[in-house]
Amino acid sequence: MTKKVPLKIAVAEYPHTSAIRNGSIPIEGVDAEIITVKPQIGAFRRMVRDVEFDVCELAPTTYIIARAHGAPFVALPIFVMRRFHHGGLLVRPDAGIKTPSDLEGKKVGVRAYSVTTGVWTRQALIDEFGLDSSKVMWVVDDEEHVTQLKLPSNVIHAPKGTSLADMMASGELAAGFAANAGIGRTGNPTGGWQEVEADYPDLLPNATELEADYYQRTGVYPMHGTIVVKDSVLAEHPWIAKSLYDAFDKAKQAWLAGLNTSDATNASDKKYLELRKIVGHDPLPYGIEENVKTIEALEATAFKQRLTPRRMSIAELFVDPLAN
Repeated sequence: MTKKVPLKIAVAEYPHTSAIRNGSIPIEGVDAEIITVKPQIGAFRRMVRDVEFDVCELAPTTYIIARAHGAPFVALPIFVMRRFHHGGLLVRPDAGIKTPSDLEGKKVGVRAYSVTTGVWTRQALIDEFGLDSSKVMWVVDDEEHVTQLKLPSNVIHAPKGTSLADMMASGELAAGFAANAGIGRTGNPTGGWQEVEADYPDLLPNATELEADYYQRTGVYPMHGTIVVKDSVLAEHPWIAKSLYDAFDKAKQAWLAGLNTSDATNASDKKYLELRKIVGHDPLPYGIEENVKTIEALEATAFKQRLTPRRMSIAELFVDPLAN
C-alpha cells in the first residue's frame, strides 16, 4: 500500500466540513492532521505570514493579496462560506446618510481595510451605486493580515486603545460595518475579542431584495472561505488537488442531502436555506466554471480598491482540480 501523504489542515467547523474534520469522509491518499484555530481568522494570519499549514481555509481577499505578493500557496475552487453584502453597513441616524454616496467625506469603521466583508460591500456600493470609495475615510482598528499591503492614503488607524465601537458611539464615525467586521466587537481578532451591541440602522434596509436582483443581473455570489494548498505540496503530489476537492464535495453533498430533509435547527443551515431562495439548490457551489463571474469580480475590485499591485488571472489564482 502506498504511504499516505501527511498534511496539516486548518479548516473551520461547518456542517459541510465536519465530516472531513472528524475523518468520516477521508481525503484519498492523505493522512490529515486537522488543526483547529478559533477564530479561524487567526489561521489566516499564521498562513499568510508563516505558511504554517499545508492546507488552510483563507479569506479570499486575504488570499488574493498574499498571492499577488508571491505567497507560496494556491487556491482550489472550494468555497466554504458565502453570503451577499448589500446589508451590514450600519449608519448613525444623525449622520445625514441616506444613500451610499453620502458616505463620501465621512469616516467609516471597518476592522481592517482588506477584510473580505468590507471589500465585497465596497464592490457593491462602487459598482451598483457609484460610490467613490477614495472619498471615504476608512478607519481601521486592526493590522492587515498581509504585511506587504500598502494602504491607500484614505485609510487611517483608530487611536490606540480606542475601538471602532467606541468611536461609533461617540459620533466620531458616521458609519461602520456590523459584527466582527467592524463595530460589533472590541479587542484583538486573533484571540480575546468581545462582541458588543451595535444597534444602528442599515444603510440599505431593503438589502435582501437588492441582493436577489444583483445576483440575477450579475451572477456574482460573494465567497468568504477559500481553500489554499502549499505550492510545494502540489508540485510533489499534484493529485492532492483532486483528492481535496473530491472530499470537500462529498462532504457538501451529504450536507445538502440532509438540508433537504432537516428542520435546519442550526444558524448555518438556516442561512443557506434562505440563500437558496436567491441562488438555487446548491448554496455552496464549488468549481471554476460555476464561479468564474464571482472570482473575476473579486479580483477586479481588489485591484480597483488598491489592495493588489497588479491584475491577476484566474489561472494564476486557482488550480482547477477537474481539468484533464
